This record gives sequence, structure tokens and C-alpha cells, in this order.
Amino acid sequence: MTPTALLAVRGLAKRFGDTAIFEGVELSVAAGEFVAILGESGVGKSTLLNCIAGLDSVDAGRVHVAGTDVTALTEAQQALFRRAHLGFVFQAFHVLPHLSVAHNVALPLLLQGRLDAARVDAVLAGVGLAGLGARLPQTLSGGQLQRVAIARALVHRPALILADEPTGNLDPGTAERVMDLLWAQVRHEGAACVLATHSRAAAARADRVLTLTARGIDDATR
Repeated sequence: MTPTALLAVRGLAKRFGDTAIFEGVELSVAAGEFVAILGESGVGKSTLLNCIAGLDSVDAGRVHVAGTDVTALTEAQQALFRRAHLGFVFQAFHVLPHLSVAHNVALPLLLQGRLDAARVDAVLAGVGLAGLGARLPQTLSGGQLQRVAIARALVHRPALILADEPTGNLDPGTAERVMDLLWAQVRHEGAACVLATHSRAAAARADRVLTLTARGIDDATR
């Protein structure tokens, strides 16, 4: 791992039975850097992000985040590490239906014992959901739910943001706003961001664009 790499992935492989989803993945991302990983649906982008976060096991290789070997941690240790250092934007939202929008967004802060209502309000405003904190998820559209998921991933100022198709359910104007918010987190908070997408428009906002294949990660042409 290079001294400046906040995220370092080395020789990562994931298999389903005898079939390699991907193997030999090498990736370094510095603090303050925004990297996009392109690939068609089904190529393994979501699986790669899950492996980086410790949400899925790996068959070979190592993942270091902020100097910690995430692949060497127990499941409980990985959960605590994610809570403190990672922000994950899930493609399937994963909001809790019985909690209000504000409480869903505040969860990472609550789990760390540092609730900050002003921060929650600011992040909701940043994703265009100002004034909707008291609403329940079932009253929101799919695009609004995606923005709740994005706000939750950013509220605790994580060192590493993993975003799985964060603009896939958004109109172009809102998608641009969300990308601006991710950029602000990277540039002003010094976070690293890995964006998995099949959208070249979203990928074009990144510092680097890479392509995921079964053989690993290759440079992509914008």
C-alpha cells in the first residue's frame, strides 16, 4: 500500500462456485480523490463494493482502508469499522420503514453516540429534502428514497464513500446535485469516493475512470 492511499485493494478475487466474478483486482484511492468504476449490469460492481466494505467475503486478496486490513477483521470488528469510517450508498436504499427520514439519516451518528440535528438538517437540504425529515419512507418516491440513502451515507463525514449507482433513480437535475454533494465531501472533507456506475455521465465527474471486468480493473476511456 502506498503511503498516500486511503484505500488499497490488492489481488482481490471473488468467485461463485467455479466461476470468477472478478479476480486480480488492484486499486488505490487517495484521500481527496474521486474514482469511478464503470461496467455493465452484472459485471460485479456491487459485489466489489461489498467486498471492499467487508459486507461480503473475498476468495483472495486484501483490502486496506486508512491503514486497517479490513479483510483480516472479524464480522463484528468490520461492522464497528464501517460505522466509524465508511459511508455506503446502497442501490436498494435499505432505509428503515418505521423510522422517519431524519432518524434514518441520523443512524450513523446515533450509533456513534454523537447525534447532531443541525448536521442532519444540512445534509437533507444538500440532497434536496429540506423540510421532509418528519416524513416516513413509504410516503416518498424512489428518487427521494435514494437521496435519503445518500444523506445517511454522508452525515457522519466518513473517510471512504462507496456509492453503488447513486444517481440511477434520479432525474438529471437531482443527479447533478447529488454528484455535487459527493464532490464536496471529497474535496472539502478530504474523503475518498469510489463510485460504481454504468453511467458515463456520472463517471465523467470523477478524477479517474476505471473499468471492471472478470480479469480485474482496467483503465477506461472517457
